[in-house]
Amino acid sequence: MKLKITTLIVLLSIGSLSFGQTVDEIIDTYFENIGGADNFRALKGFKMEATVNAQGMTIPLEIIQLKGGKQFVKIELQGKELVQIAFDGEVAWNHNFMTMQAEKQDSIATENIKRESGDFPDPFLDYKDKGYKAELVGEETVEGVECFKVKLTKKPTIVDDKEEENVSFYFFDKENFVPIVVQSEITSGQMKGMISETKFSNYDEVDGLYFPFSQEQGLKDQPGQVIKFDTIILNPDVDMSIFELPKQ
Repeated sequence: MKLKITTLIVLLSIGSLSFGQTVDEIIDTYFENIGGADNFRALKGFKMEATVNAQGMTIPLEIIQLKGGKQFVKIELQGKELVQIAFDGEVAWNHNFMTMQAEKQDSIATENIKRESGDFPDPFLDYKDKGYKAELVGEETVEGVECFKVKLTKKPTIVDDKEEENVSFYFFDKENFVPIVVQSEITSGQMKGMISETKFSNYDEVDGLYFPFSQEQGLKDQPGQVIKFDTIILNPDVDMSIFELPKQ
């Protein structure tokens, strides 16, 4: 891990600290180690170019996220470019893999995307101002690493026309104070009730800020798909038309 390690200043003994005080110290140290909260607040956007291996194929992936919630994710599959998700701040759409046509997502899916738009560039940045809640709920060893387990509760998500609690558990490496695993319960579909898991590794520096250049996404205790990031560009020049639903 190419990451500067700083020492968490403990003002009181661990036993006497309240969870609220401790979790804020963990989050503050996290941002200090990855380049500074003010520098992340100044970000206007980023563009990531990556590859993912799926069923023996190497699939190019492009991800663009901008301050304010605009996002765009595109893959290249068998010579064709397919938009997995695009959101212009009001309308969300994607390509239907069967018809290859752009389709507007329904109102519930769009509302859930809007509720997640405050996550840029990091869900823990100014989390209280977003109405989120962070709690230190324990310590665990994950992937052979001693970690703080932090519960993050965000705005409720809509499932089957009802609001459901939106909770994820972040495991922060106790040495470097960066998340190495995130887990959350799947609330809909065939995998409802299972635990989704994302593993982060290979943190490296981009213009003074640190990002994980490798992610493994899947289900807990099962092999996942590995995404390797080749390039991360901060504050990129972006053609805003890519976020808009194409006219049929």
